[in-house]
Amino acid sequence: MANLDRYRVKSKKFSLKDFDANDRSQRGASKEQDAYELTRLAIQINSLQDILHAENKRKLLLILQGMDASGKDGTIRHVFSECDPLGIRLASFKAPSSEELAHDYLWRVHKEVPKAGEVVIFNRSHYEDVLIVKVHDWIDDAECKRRYAQINDFERMLSETGTTIIKCYLHISKDEQKLRMQERLDDPVKTWKFNPNDLKERALWPQYMRAYENAMQATSTDYAPWYVIPADSKTNRNLLISQLLLKTLQDMHLQYPAVPVEYATLKIAN
Repeated sequence: MANLDRYRVKSKKFSLKDFDANDRSQRGASKEQDAYELTRLAIQINSLQDILHAENKRKLLLILQGMDASGKDGTIRHVFSECDPLGIRLASFKAPSSEELAHDYLWRVHKEVPKAGEVVIFNRSHYEDVLIVKVHDWIDDAECKRRYAQINDFERMLSETGTTIIKCYLHISKDEQKLRMQERLDDPVKTWKFNPNDLKERALWPQYMRAYENAMQATSTDYAPWYVIPADSKTNRNLLISQLLLKTLQDMHLQYPAVPVEYATLKIAN
């Protein structure tokens, strides 16, 4: 298993430039070996997720953030490929509706956090409210700092009430994003994924990198750490997040519920 600690955001002065988006250190000798390893990890994740669901006490929240085309959907498909849908749920966050805007920005997010025994994957998250809104100057520096503090409080509350939180930034390079966006335009099967507005956001790449760095520096905590996951290689990305998720589940020391004593004398009638 990889040294996952090297991908964790621990310094208040870290820079995304210190992380190689094209890191392929988890790749094996062949595509077949990589596919085997992904399946092996997915099977182990499924086994532990089954215990988490049966235990029905603790919760797991996986947050996926990243620039357009960084592979959030692909990560979900591959990492959870062997999992029983029972006890797993996906929540995606797009532009807020009028109903959501009528509440505080965490309202729509708090409704989607995992319940006891559940794994929930956030495809984007409450971090949109300190990323896109800051890049476009819809909030000022003071409001952004207030939101960092509110997010830390929110995540600490989740942690203290039984939720284990993993936050992954899918670190794609600008060159790789260009290739994937062009592929979406050229492939009729993928064109539906293309949004012209993505090009406007791409033009703000430096501003987004600063916003991500600032957000991760302010909100990577012991109870809700950020991990910078190299994402130019889809396979390397999937292997790393699979390893991180598996280790997190293993460290929870999950146990099936104890069998009630009275079950020992029960017999199923013909």
